[in-house]
Amino acid sequence: MVDLWKQHSYDLQDLIRIVKILRGPGGCQWDAAQTHASIRRNFLEEAYEVAEAIDEGDLAHLKEELGDVLLQVVFHASIEEDAGHFDLNDVADGVCAKLIYRHPHVFGDVTVHSTGEILSNWEELKKKEKGQATQADAVDGVARSLPALWRAEKVQKKAAKAGFDWPDLSGAMDKLSEEIQELQDAVDGRGDPVEELGDLLFAAVNVARFLQADPEDALQAATDKFAARFRLVEQQVLESGRRMDELSLSELDGIWNQVKHSPPKLNSAPPRFK
Repeated sequence: MVDLWKQHSYDLQDLIRIVKILRGPGGCQWDAAQTHASIRRNFLEEAYEVAEAIDEGDLAHLKEELGDVLLQVVFHASIEEDAGHFDLNDVADGVCAKLIYRHPHVFGDVTVHSTGEILSNWEELKKKEKGQATQADAVDGVARSLPALWRAEKVQKKAAKAGFDWPDLSGAMDKLSEEIQELQDAVDGRGDPVEELGDLLFAAVNVARFLQADPEDALQAATDKFAARFRLVEQQVLESGRRMDELSLSELDGIWNQVKHSPPKLNSAPPRFK
């Protein structure tokens, strides 16, 4: 075990070995006690940290976070290897077979003329692979563990492939307006406000889809904008010698509108990899 400490660099086999040591007899009690369920959130958090590194355009950070995701993959495979079900090589075997099967234009004799054909073939092959006989099966196959906005977008795209979609943006906008009114009716006591709020969010995702905008990115940008403006409002209040909770809502709203309509130049968005 000690020789691992003296190496100048490590590779994938070293990572597999280290995880085995940590989870094995005489290793780490915490690592040995973990299950797929107990570290499920860890996996999600590490994936989001990879996304953050991509948004930052920071290669060193990206390399580190990819390592953390790789550790999660090796760890989950190690749990199943100990249980006698599969190991990391079986995981690699499965994804290799899937890539070959879903790229018949590269590994087979299928001819394609556009990326659109490639994506269409991919979806059809995926449906066959998963035994999805109908488009409703494909809709049901969208993972419930996805962030809600992304899941809604994917479900809508699957339904659209069956022709169940608005012909253009105007239909989606009309539906959004309808859902706003239904939410207002529910708030006024004529329905379930939470259910109607969900319908409104689903309709908003439909609008984002027609605008070819990622709904998660759109909401993140709106949240960033709110946070930046809130900071400027608080800064003005503090510079006046007061605290936020000393002002009325109308006073705060007045400062907010000043900031909104004549804001100072904000920092540019972080670089993204192309």
